[in-house]
Amino acid sequence: MKAKAKKPKTKIKMKTKKTFAKRSKLTGTGKLKVQHNYVSHFAANKSHKQKMHLRKSTTAHASDMKRDRQLLQG
Repeated sequence: MKAKAKKPKTKIKMKTKKTFAKRSKLTGTGKLKVQHNYVSHFAANKSHKQKMHLRKSTTAHASDMKRDRQLLQG
């Protein structure tokens, strides 16, 4: 009787987290472009200037980059 040949173990790929992928974008330089938080909740208490600046997008903080890139790999 012949012994069965073992299949090489393959690394299981992590799926892209689609909810995060829809809310962020990778720039050409490799940074993550995301929207600001705290835009709509309690908007009446915020100044017009603050709400105006929160509308613009920003880059993700450097301390979050490792975790965020893992969510996007797929």
